[in-house]
Amino acid sequence: MTAVVPIEHGMLLAAILFALGLIGVLVRRNLIFMLISIEVMLNAAGLAFIVGGARWSQPDGQVMFILVLTLAAAEVSVALALLIQLYRRFRTLDADAVSEMKG
Repeated sequence: MTAVVPIEHGMLLAAILFALGLIGVLVRRNLIFMLISIEVMLNAAGLAFIVGGARWSQPDGQVMFILVLTLAAAEVSVALALLIQLYRRFRTLDADAVSEMKG
């Protein structure tokens, strides 16, 4: 017996996850938490692709989710490298403390 999740529920969950990620980016000052919030937003977008693809019985949603996962992995690797460099230079991961980088 398989249960089908209605598209409205899946899209609502994706929207809630995206909103939580957006709030995390806007509210948090720690760069690690901001990075995690961006990952939550990317996964919310991936969930929306999966739900849409399942609704119309097309594999495009799954293909887009793989693309989102690939982009997220690349984004995390670059962002973590930048965070390591920022931490070595400023000894903190507070976004306000590194704002002296303004030109």
